[in-house]
Amino acid sequence: MVPNEIINNISTSQKLADSWVETNVVPFYSTTKIRYLLVGNEVISGSPKDIWPNIVPAMRKIKKSLKTHGLDKIKVSTSMAMDVLESSFPPSNGTFRSDIADSIVRPLLQFLHRTKSFYFLDVYPYFAWVMDPKNINLEYALFESRTIKYTDPLSNLTYTNLFDQMVDSVVFAMKRLGYPDIRIWIAETGWPNAGDIDQIGANIYNAATYNRNVVKKLTAKPPIGTPARPGWVIPSLIFALYNENQKPGPGTERHFGLLYPNGTNIYGIDLSGKTPGSCFEPLPKPDNNEPYKGKIWCVAAKGVNETALSSALSYACSQGNKTCDPIQPGKKCFKPDSLFWHASYAFSSYWSQSRKTGATCYFNGLATQTAKDPSKS
Repeated sequence: MVPNEIINNISTSQKLADSWVETNVVPFYSTTKIRYLLVGNEVISGSPKDIWPNIVPAMRKIKKSLKTHGLDKIKVSTSMAMDVLESSFPPSNGTFRSDIADSIVRPLLQFLHRTKSFYFLDVYPYFAWVMDPKNINLEYALFESRTIKYTDPLSNLTYTNLFDQMVDSVVFAMKRLGYPDIRIWIAETGWPNAGDIDQIGANIYNAATYNRNVVKKLTAKPPIGTPARPGWVIPSLIFALYNENQKPGPGTERHFGLLYPNGTNIYGIDLSGKTPGSCFEPLPKPDNNEPYKGKIWCVAAKGVNETALSSALSYACSQGNKTCDPIQPGKKCFKPDSLFWHASYAFSSYWSQSRKTGATCYFNGLATQTAKDPSKS
């Protein structure tokens, strides 16, 4: 994958595109099965707006470079998340966002159509469910529902799971722009096996259930497809192989793996889809499918580097809002006078003030959530 941060430069320089392909593709092609090359990952979701218009120009330069080196068989694309849609419900109302539809998505679809490439899509029913757990049934999101069905009032297509709904909303959005037949490749799908205390539904039971079921669907023979594309093959990738234990952000970000960082299984799974669920060991019962109603604190993690902890304490105290006034000498929370407790107070205070704007209890791995009142420890 071409990293997001060099898309701008590659979009204006064939020489740079050639150099990137010569360094990252050519030396490995003869012994490595390289079939697809993505120019950027979720660029629209997480990169500055000035990069957006340059995705397709960069893709063209990379494609030209591959052709020059006789690597025509490698398809070029980019990956998109669901947030490129303005509307996704009902699926037949799927529409790309008005700020990108004509300027970015249409040229992208034109390129994919011309080069017979795929639209790479990241689909996470987990995040859709988390946003609206009252109205979206968890079993429907996990492919487990036997009774819940949704019929799209415009297309009359009937849906039995959230994954199909999400994929078809993109199918209809592409159709709306005049490209009804571009194939979809699921670049990422998965479910977190753990998370922070306040993150519902992130547990081993749900992760195993979702991933086993999505594999079963995607490996079925003959292919199942989706209601809008029955019988179509949907090539897909599960995210992720390992729990990424050093990744920043909310706890779920570090718990999407099939394996622990040491390589052992988190739960049994067969990526061929052939092993019946009854052959796997029983899964631990989920205990966080409902929102956590108690109080949560953000405290310093035990055994972390003291120099790093001191820097994080300084950061939390420098953000204003009088975060650290109570832990100054002589004030009510100064004792116990230790770096660990002062950092814990500062982390909790900062997090409680800033979590609504997206702050997480992480602090580069120095902090962790707890449901136990630290003042009573």
